[in-house]
Amino acid sequence: MMIRRILIPLFCLMNVLMPRMGVAAPLQLDEVLATVRTQYPPLLAAWLQQDIASGRIRQAEGAFDPMLVASLNFRPLDYYEGANMSFLIDQPLLSGGSVYAGYRLSTGSLPSYDRKDRTSSSGEAVMGARIPLLRDRTIDARRANLGKAAVDRELADPLILRQYLTFHRAARIAYYNWIAAGRRLAVAEDVLRVAKQRDEFLQKQSEAGAIAPIVLVDNRRLVVSREIAVLNANRRFEATSIELSLFLRDTKTTEPILPLRGQLPAGFPQPQSVDQLQFVSDRARATFRRPEVREIDLLVRKGEIDKQLATNNLKPNLDLAMEMNRAIGHDVPKDIKETEINGLLRFSVPIGRNEAQGRLQDIEASIKQLQQRRQFACDQIQAESNNTYQEVSTAYAALDQSKLNVKLARELEAAESDRFKQGATDLLALQIREQATLDAQFLEIDAFLAYFRALADYAAAVATDAPNSLMGAKK
Repeated sequence: MMIRRILIPLFCLMNVLMPRMGVAAPLQLDEVLATVRTQYPPLLAAWLQQDIASGRIRQAEGAFDPMLVASLNFRPLDYYEGANMSFLIDQPLLSGGSVYAGYRLSTGSLPSYDRKDRTSSSGEAVMGARIPLLRDRTIDARRANLGKAAVDRELADPLILRQYLTFHRAARIAYYNWIAAGRRLAVAEDVLRVAKQRDEFLQKQSEAGAIAPIVLVDNRRLVVSREIAVLNANRRFEATSIELSLFLRDTKTTEPILPLRGQLPAGFPQPQSVDQLQFVSDRARATFRRPEVREIDLLVRKGEIDKQLATNNLKPNLDLAMEMNRAIGHDVPKDIKETEINGLLRFSVPIGRNEAQGRLQDIEASIKQLQQRRQFACDQIQAESNNTYQEVSTAYAALDQSKLNVKLARELEAAESDRFKQGATDLLALQIREQATLDAQFLEIDAFLAYFRALADYAAAVATDAPNSLMGAKK
């Protein structure tokens, strides 16, 4: 409400001043679309989805960050009074498992049979690896999360593209609504001017006694009604201007720019029919250019990662652990070799697998569901392309009829005006002809608007505005 209170008075003032100044260049659609791509806040917000997805990738990569593990084990009330401590850096591997290295030291007296806790007095260097041989060999939860985060990064593109196309369509329609409202205002002002000119003529006729005073009153009533029509048309033009200002932005401040009446083009752009061969090409590319199918394909990829993880969880655990210890210093106990290598092979298998099997069943059904959605999305894109093409063709064909309707209405109005000046008809008959011309002109404006709206729908349906690269569009 506050924006409207500021913009509307400013709009009225500038519309009065700008025609006198005569410096405003006609506003073109390309200018509007250019600012939508670079300055429109909702689209700028959509671009941030890429940064959000990149942050999630980094978050998933955090599962592979090295970790410092320190431990202290002491026995204050045991037969053997001693302690051991270790400092290890554990590094998870993208190929599965992990490697670690560090330092271990024991103090006091510890049993000779407890080799894993005893070291030389100077301690020992430790390095080792844990390698899964069955379960978690090709995939585990960490790698699955990283893979899905990478897919989410790709999913940002169709999400952005969907809004990109939606905002372009809305900007096109707002632009053509603005032109249509400007044309309606011009037509309303034209018929008002005609009524006022006739009022001067009838005033002289009435003063000379050539017409009854009631005729002058009737024409003045017509002037008042047309003044009201001009006010309504002007308000409609103000509304479309404010709506268009949401898309037309200052390149430095991104603030809305209110388009002025002096920036109106002379009329609608020259309509052109959509060639049949061009339509076939557009429709064939629409499936690949629109975001719906790409989005579903990426969701299927995420589902396949979940499926791999669920299949992995059905496997038994068979893990190999290897560790090498190298004593430090020269005071190495006789029962401890300077370099030792130990290995451990561990096998385990869950007796019940309901959780993993249920998860796998759930994922497989979800993937099949997505595949059905993909097929329907392809069909829907084809249907929308066909429908909007027919809509454009029909609207284009209606333009010639609307132009002919205006031409015939003007001929009849001109003939009736001549008869009125000659006294062969009355004012009511002339008003009827003028109203018919006015209605024909409005219908012509509506026909042009319907055509360009259909063209905007067609552009969205076949993704005409889709850039070859979203990164290139962002620049």
